[in-house]
Amino acid sequence: MFTTRVRPARGARTRTLSWVVAAAVAAATLSPAPVAAAAVGSSISYETIVSHDGTELKAKVITPTGAEGPRPLLVMPSAWGTPHILYVGAAKKLAEESGYQVVAYTSRGFWDSGGGIEVAGPDDRADASAVIDWALENTEADADRIGMAGISYGGGISLLTAAEDERVRAVGSMSGWADLQASLYPNETIDVQSAELLLLAGNLLGTPGEALREMEREYRRGNVEPILELAPDRSAATKVDEINANGTAVMIAHGWNDGMFPVGHLADFYEELSGPKRLMLAPGDHATQEAFGAVGLPNEVWEDLARWFDHHLKGEDNGIDTEQPVRLRPNNGNGDWTSHPDWTSVSTGSDQYFLDRPSTSWGRWQSSGAMEPEPSTGWDYDFRTGIGTTARSGTVILSGALQQFFDVPTGVSLPLVDRYRAAVWTSPAYPDGARVAGTPEATFTFTPTTEDQSVFVYLYAVNGRGTGSLLSHAPVTLRGSVPGEPVTVETELSSVVWDVPAGHRLAVVVDSKDARYLGESDLGDRVEVTSPEENPTRVTVPLG
Repeated sequence: MFTTRVRPARGARTRTLSWVVAAAVAAATLSPAPVAAAAVGSSISYETIVSHDGTELKAKVITPTGAEGPRPLLVMPSAWGTPHILYVGAAKKLAEESGYQVVAYTSRGFWDSGGGIEVAGPDDRADASAVIDWALENTEADADRIGMAGISYGGGISLLTAAEDERVRAVGSMSGWADLQASLYPNETIDVQSAELLLLAGNLLGTPGEALREMEREYRRGNVEPILELAPDRSAATKVDEINANGTAVMIAHGWNDGMFPVGHLADFYEELSGPKRLMLAPGDHATQEAFGAVGLPNEVWEDLARWFDHHLKGEDNGIDTEQPVRLRPNNGNGDWTSHPDWTSVSTGSDQYFLDRPSTSWGRWQSSGAMEPEPSTGWDYDFRTGIGTTARSGTVILSGALQQFFDVPTGVSLPLVDRYRAAVWTSPAYPDGARVAGTPEATFTFTPTTEDQSVFVYLYAVNGRGTGSLLSHAPVTLRGSVPGEPVTVETELSSVVWDVPAGHRLAVVVDSKDARYLGESDLGDRVEVTSPEENPTRVTVPLG
């Protein structure tokens, strides 16, 4: 038997983006400046910026009027599939309220910009630097006070540019990524919903470059190697030393349920940063948390982002540097923000549960597989693969938005989970409730029946009737396994803060199919779960 350490990702879209673009036009056109800033207006011009290789980038340039220069500069690359107009509402407020010179541009390959989509490659970072050069030559921007910000693709490009261009003093990355492989290929499992949405938007709304065309060709053939080869260069996690050396002030805002770029890997990246930093995590899916702020509507993320830039680019003593930098809102209910000195301190303790042998009994679900404080070893349990159960991770964009706006979680009826196609465990009830806070961990030993086999691990909170809410999950694909030989997997589930109500239990479900992912478990195969004495099957639940 051998042991492998697996780490997971720590991703209707086009309709949502179209709505955001339309709202941006209205916000930019109709929103008046605040009364306190009435003396400062703004002008908006449509410009063509020639990049390093001659590619023409189209930009909206928002310039404060009625204020003296030179001005701090904010450069905003557009999100995937969107034009520069995405940010005009927010840019107008930043120009009028704080006097920023803002250049929001369409990333190469999309909409009105030339070139091909390069997936945040070297040309994209060179584009950002070229936009900075243009702004310094053609506006009253201050070369010593430059920041970058963006949503999704724009956030990722901002982080990557900060690693390569030391002029960028502060960054705001919203719904971005730090590790592309961990985001799109968590635990060697293809996130098919995210991949298809990104490819659809790229092909419909842009012109794919050679890198993206090759990725898609090979992806359609079932080969992810080109993506894995390109991922390190397009991941800020591999360039954290450069960001630290530049002293860049980095603010990260993200949704707990981001289906494209899961939150856990960003918490890891955040911990590696040594300069000024801030982390905001709240309910939401990909870009749903900050989309309204982009069009100029009131938004907590954009308000904090403005304070971040005001302090680090304008030197304002607004207190943001004295606040505890990790700010969190629980993913359920209407809980207030909590503040912490670092990510590690979010968890103040943990419950470790050892898993006993599951049962195929559906009627006695509360005792059909126990989660206990002491190890239970020597048992084995197998289930059929290739057909999903009622346990699931939800739908990208939709599920997180439902959680954010309506407090409607991805649910499960535990008694209805097919015990012949899954393994199910339940904990004792929490009489006073509990706050799950941090990154859950799980250790399982699986015996696959094929060389490549996928399993999916879910953590739920369930009430007395067995109706559950998804707290966290992780996909795991065993690749290159020896059929019949046990494999011990240690994995982290997605990070979360969740308030478990009094009287509710936790539940763990493992099955072999999830619609969000392209799994490798075929119909008719089986997978066995065991709990060897030297490495008992267990789950660690962080508490706050």
